[in-house]
Amino acid sequence: MSSKNVQQNQSIISRILVSILTFFKNIGLGIYKWIIKIGVGLKNSTVHFATRFRDSSTLTKVSHFIMGFGNMARKQIVKGLLYFVIEVGFLTFMIMSPVVNDTPMGFRAIKNFITLGTVEGDIFTPTDNSMLMLLFGVVTTGIIFMFLAAYSSNIKSSCLADELQKKGKKLPTFKEDLAELMDAKFHLTMLTPAIIGIVIFTILPTVFMILIAFTNFDAQHPAGQVLFDWVGLENFRNIFSGSGEISVRFLPVLSWTMIWAFFATFSNYIAGILLALLINKKQIKLKKLWRTVFIMTIAIPQFISLLAVRNILSEYGPVNNLLMTIGLIDSPISFLATAANVWTARITIIVINLWVGIPYTMLMTSGILMNVPQDLYEAATIDGASKRQALMNITVPYIVFVTTPYLITSFVGNITSFNIIYLLTGGAPIVPGGYKAGSTDLLVTWLYKLTIDENEYNLGSVIAIMTFIITATGTLLTYRKSKAYKDEEAFQ
Repeated sequence: MSSKNVQQNQSIISRILVSILTFFKNIGLGIYKWIIKIGVGLKNSTVHFATRFRDSSTLTKVSHFIMGFGNMARKQIVKGLLYFVIEVGFLTFMIMSPVVNDTPMGFRAIKNFITLGTVEGDIFTPTDNSMLMLLFGVVTTGIIFMFLAAYSSNIKSSCLADELQKKGKKLPTFKEDLAELMDAKFHLTMLTPAIIGIVIFTILPTVFMILIAFTNFDAQHPAGQVLFDWVGLENFRNIFSGSGEISVRFLPVLSWTMIWAFFATFSNYIAGILLALLINKKQIKLKKLWRTVFIMTIAIPQFISLLAVRNILSEYGPVNNLLMTIGLIDSPISFLATAANVWTARITIIVINLWVGIPYTMLMTSGILMNVPQDLYEAATIDGASKRQALMNITVPYIVFVTTPYLITSFVGNITSFNIIYLLTGGAPIVPGGYKAGSTDLLVTWLYKLTIDENEYNLGSVIAIMTFIITATGTLLTYRKSKAYKDEEAFQ
């Protein structure tokens, strides 16, 4: 290799390293700014709370201690009672509930959340269940935050009543509040149940999963049999230290995950666009028939298609039988889980994914092509542009512009694609000493094996967090740099 080529390669590597360092620097600066913003927000909220308490009426001051008092004193009885019942229920849960070991239920949950249990247990005494203590601690913390939201709403409601009285206006009755919730504030009526559902079924379970990453909850510490404890960042160090079986497998699995996501996304995307352009050509007859044929793969459940293809490509399947019958091979070829070469299995998976993914892009692109502004083509024709120039300068940019969000979500979806890997290969070919991570395992399938098969919940949680960070960061950065975000009115 000439010195010029060596210098060019070094320059490329330097630019890549600089880009990577800049990327992580920006992430660090973003986190720092986010922390500063939170600190400033907390400071401003504290000052606002103190100022509001000082300047409010006596009724509102009392409402800071007895929720709903300001409303009930102003004859808004039903609203005030609702706030009061919330406060009584919360205090009953936290400090007046049945006492065990000299601690009420609510405070006991917080205490156990900190210690994760202290009783080791023996033949006569059951061991503390650290997992349930962690779970109840997360739930109790969620209840506290929801109470704080209700508490803030109570104070705002009393302050609003103060303002209306100062202006000499009539305070709304409960019926009028309900009528407003069904009219001007109907969005609150519809969004509140959704927000509560998100908190209960999404945010709290996610927080629970994240916290497991900071414990030693694994196969050696089964819940209810052995206590587990907080270990800080030890699990993250185990994965990123570069030593140990799980650390050695992390980077290969991450690399294959990104390779898979890239090729699975762009192969389907490009092939789907080309297929849509082909079907939409004026010379093609029976366009609806061709679209229907390809959409049939969407109508059939994906797991059925994948299992069928796996059997077709098996060592004793029809493909191998046909190849041996016509004399192209002497013995069966292993395409998937038992393939001799790992890249045989990986390439086969990517090719099979085309069958599953192309119809989605084709269908979406077909709809886009029908809505490309015709005046753009007319202007191009007047300017003397050829069909190829119109395609490359109008059709393709328009398709890419409209489908950029889909492309990003498709890439993220492929990073977390579970079905196609699990059903086709189960992560195999097996890697000796691979800590349950096979050659075709993605982060998400490895996570499944670690948790379901190996009960390594702490390490699985770390991998889940890393998967989230990769997908969230990649999605935000890519979308913010796309024309669909920067110039959303370009084709209007």
